[in-house]
Amino acid sequence: MPSLLDIILLLVAVAAAVISGIVFYKIGYNDRKKKAEAQIGSAEQEAERIVEEAKKNADSLKKEKLIETKDEIYKARQEAEREIKERRTEVSRQERRIQQKEEALDKKLDSLDHKNELVQQKLSQADEKLAEAEKVRLGQIEMLERISQFTVDQAKEYLLKQLEDDLVHEKAVKILNYEQQIKEECEAKARQLISLAIARCAADQVSESAVSVVPLPNDEMKGRIIGREGRNIRALEQLTGVDLIIDDTPETITLSCFDPVRREVARIALEKLIQDGRIHPTRIEEMVDKARREVEQVIKSEGERAILETNVHGLNHELVKLIGRLHYRTSYRQNVLNHSIEVAHLAGMMASELGVDPTLARRAGLLHDIGKALSHEIEGSHVQIGVDVCKKYKESPDIIHAIEAHHGDVECHSVIAALVQAADAISAARPAARSENFENYIKRLEKLEEICSGFDGVEKSFAIQAGREVRILVIPEKVSDEQMVIVAREISQKIEDEMDYPGQIKVNLIRESRAVDYAK
Repeated sequence: MPSLLDIILLLVAVAAAVISGIVFYKIGYNDRKKKAEAQIGSAEQEAERIVEEAKKNADSLKKEKLIETKDEIYKARQEAEREIKERRTEVSRQERRIQQKEEALDKKLDSLDHKNELVQQKLSQADEKLAEAEKVRLGQIEMLERISQFTVDQAKEYLLKQLEDDLVHEKAVKILNYEQQIKEECEAKARQLISLAIARCAADQVSESAVSVVPLPNDEMKGRIIGREGRNIRALEQLTGVDLIIDDTPETITLSCFDPVRREVARIALEKLIQDGRIHPTRIEEMVDKARREVEQVIKSEGERAILETNVHGLNHELVKLIGRLHYRTSYRQNVLNHSIEVAHLAGMMASELGVDPTLARRAGLLHDIGKALSHEIEGSHVQIGVDVCKKYKESPDIIHAIEAHHGDVECHSVIAALVQAADAISAARPAARSENFENYIKRLEKLEEICSGFDGVEKSFAIQAGREVRILVIPEKVSDEQMVIVAREISQKIEDEMDYPGQIKVNLIRESRAVDYAK
């Protein structure tokens, strides 16, 4: 083990080392401090020198800028003084011009005042002369009354009568001139358009009635169709809504129903039952359902055919079905679907000739009788039903207006409506397109003659050419040659307002004057 002396010596050595380290550190610190203070002093002197130089440079630069600024201010002041001088010169020149104009205006005002005084004097003189002229006029009127033996009222009546006669003649002449001009301008164009449309459109018409005839293989089939105690025929009538007429006609059964769709379903079902041979209520129900599906398919295909044939696209599928139902509807024995297709073609071709949208015209022509597909199911005219249906399926206002106006229920406000109305009349008036009930035909002729005979001065009237022309005999003492033109126009207007007819009616007035004398 080390001794105590060794330990003390070790401690003394350590303490001496520590003390010497502290002394050396203190000496080094003081030395570094002196060096740093010396560097700081030199840096401060350098900074003071730089600041002094900067101050000197700033003072010189300030003096230069002040000199430049004073020069610019001096130049600007001179420029401003020059502009002010020029403006003062211009203002003084304008003041001189204004003063000259004021002097000229004063002179003109003086001249106008003088002229106004002269005008007032002339007006007073004119009033005096007018008073003198009125006195002279009254004197002349009194002199004319004494000479002509007419009072003023009598003279006015005479002149008005003469004027009325002259106006009747001039009115008749003008009407003739206007009619001739309209005929020259419109007849050729109308004939060209209509003949072109008719020539390019040929539609087959199918005459249908309210009955359908189903042939039988033999008369024994009638008993099987009737069934035990009539159960088969009752089932068939109840399921189809069609009356079956079984009479003495050999090998034939007649189906009677005003609804052509029901009649067609019954016909197809009955033909299938006859071919199958198994006729009983259950089988009848199956065949009626099958026939109804077939008819619905035919309706759909006919609607699509009409759309393709007329090139009308974008219709609601329900409207397509309604168009197909027109295949089983007739009007005056004219198939309504074929009629609608024909009207669509006619309207489209006339629209093309006139420069109107042919697609819109064909669409309106195809849909114009759409209400007839539902007229037996919904109350109201087919026009109103068609308008309601097209409104329901969001058709355009032009289409709806054309449907509403195609029978003249409302006035046409568009070219499309007028074309559809004309095309409908052309299709209906085409020979053999429609047949008319004899009783209605007689009533129409009687109504035509009654309208014509109701005019003053008409002696007799005769409807000829199946109501296409009316010949009217007038009393020559009451109706002059000039008045005949006016009377013919009034009769035509009344016929247009009160009658419905296809095509046009020619109004032909006849006036005969005779002079009778006897040689003695």
